[in-house]
Amino acid sequence: MTSYDLSGRKALVTGGARGLGAGMAEALAKAGASVVIADVLEDEGKQTAQALRDAGATADFVPLDVADDDNWAEAVPNAVNTLGGLDILVNNAGIEVTNLLVDLDPTPLRAMLDVNVVGTALGIKHAFRAMRPGGAAGAGGAVVNIASVAATIAFPGIAGYSATKSAIDRLTRVAAAESGKLGYGVRVNCVYPGLTPTAMGMKLAVDTAELGLFGSPEEAVEAVVGLTPGGRLGQVDDMADAVVFLASDAAKFITGAGLPVDGGMGM
Repeated sequence: MTSYDLSGRKALVTGGARGLGAGMAEALAKAGASVVIADVLEDEGKQTAQALRDAGATADFVPLDVADDDNWAEAVPNAVNTLGGLDILVNNAGIEVTNLLVDLDPTPLRAMLDVNVVGTALGIKHAFRAMRPGGAAGAGGAVVNIASVAATIAFPGIAGYSATKSAIDRLTRVAAAESGKLGYGVRVNCVYPGLTPTAMGMKLAVDTAELGLFGSPEEAVEAVVGLTPGGRLGQVDDMADAVVFLASDAAKFITGAGLPVDGGMGM
């Protein structure tokens, strides 16, 4: 049986300063990978990288605005130089803005499209260029995109966010097809996390209550749990473990797939 050992692998995690991204970076490091955290939150990102180093991991930080192509063109070579290669990209960076469609504000919708969709697409672009034969790393690898259960359910107040996360699902599958057809040797998969009590997850509960969809944030959380056969919210390590699996050789014949980690909510 193939293990989830990532010893010797080199990983870049976007949005890795806090929340799910920090948990994913920690899980990759515990599995043996060297990790570079990429984020717009420089102070928090550096602190998270330091915490990983304090725990015995090889870790560093690079600043990255995922919606900026020039930023990617600097961050990926920096990560390759820092780590001595690149085998894993986790496209985790994302934002969520809650709106009723009747009150839709196009400005935050465009921001979500820029970060969630354009940011993920640019990550795939630069990972392919680095990991494919002849690239700066050149040994193939794995891209794990972070979608959401919002891509698989209809939940009020998150139409724009749901649309961006559905787009990540399609990006994942087309990217997997292109990588295979062109011989890049890069597997591309995505994870659909369920609601997790991170700062972003709890903001969603507050926002939907403020929109009048629920009587309180607690009621919003109870509604999500009620829709989840697993009977609870997700935890950061639930999502992080799935990322480690998809990045590992245990998933060596899995590409173009979406893995729900949502307690059955999106089935």
